[in-house]
Amino acid sequence: MDFTAEKKESESNTENAHPTTLDSSSQLASALDSSNKEIEERQARELKAGLHPLKHKFVFWYTRRTPGVRNQTSYEDNIKKIVEFSTVEGFWVCYCHLARPASLPSPTDLHLFKEGIRPLWEDSANCNGGKWIIRFKKVVSGRFWEDLVLALVGDQLDYGDNICGAVLSIRFNEDILSVWNRNASDHQVGCNGSERFNQTSLKAST
Repeated sequence: MDFTAEKKESESNTENAHPTTLDSSSQLASALDSSNKEIEERQARELKAGLHPLKHKFVFWYTRRTPGVRNQTSYEDNIKKIVEFSTVEGFWVCYCHLARPASLPSPTDLHLFKEGIRPLWEDSANCNGGKWIIRFKKVVSGRFWEDLVLALVGDQLDYGDNICGAVLSIRFNEDILSVWNRNASDHQVGCNGSERFNQTSLKAST
């Protein structure tokens, strides 16, 4: 098992970046307020229906990579949305019908991301972020992927608001699990988060 942390390098020139203006700060605050209101309204509807709402709405995605083809257009075209859910009941209905990692061909990627965030570095939520990576022997990767999915859906991961999603990459000789975060420049979150991720993986693989 090999653990690493990677930082997404921005392709844009940051030397000419401007400080955040009051207008942009106000717009961000307004957008957050609107988003929080929508979440509260969704949770209220689900509670009224007798369901158990999750803190976030999630989407499962699937990518079947074509060996030897790496251009960006084909990668985006290959990302397929499987299903979305926002309640405990909805999660189990979805998850019980998903193929297990051991049955998936190589190379394949399974993505679980919060609603509104695509599993692409170009997405606005990911463009300044990075990811924590653990490489597993195939015999244990499925069990840890399930543990990671349950922790993410149940909001049990440290610095959960900084986490965008998780990916399981099925490869020939090993499988790779990664957790994508929003802000790679926050070193405290990065160090503590990666350490926590590593400790959890050790428990899952024993």
